[in-house]
Amino acid sequence: METHDAAAVSPKATKDDPTLWRVDDALWAELRPLLVVDKPRKKPGRPRLDDRPLFDGLIWIARSGGQWTSLPREFGAKSTVHDRFLEWVEHGCFAQAWARLLAAYDGEVGLDWQWQAADGCIVKAPLGKKGGPARRRRRGATPPTGASAAPSGTC
Repeated sequence: METHDAAAVSPKATKDDPTLWRVDDALWAELRPLLVVDKPRKKPGRPRLDDRPLFDGLIWIARSGGQWTSLPREFGAKSTVHDRFLEWVEHGCFAQAWARLLAAYDGEVGLDWQWQAADGCIVKAPLGKKGGPARRRRRGATPPTGASAAPSGTC
């Protein structure tokens, strides 16, 4: 197994630590087996694309906050990256990778499991059960009024 680059695994980030935009070779060697999904092909076509650039595309999405439509083409087609992301989520690949990385970090630096924090926000759904604001029905055209032959009650 390759050793991690010292700057990439430094326990304390400094201003000189590079931002992770692509997975390095050592980390990829650990993650690659966790991202393998064995599923039969449904139809013939192009061979399956390599996972690494697609994973780098997910890092780009997470780091930049960009939308799928703004994903640079160098990572693959946005639909392919999105499909692979959904596949990895469905098969629990990210949960396995997260557990492996936490264990590695705990072994090298140590995690303080005594201090935990959770954050969240619970608010009432603004639209209720209807799924949208109740629409008012447009009133039909005002019926025409005409002179009545009957005597008026006011005169």
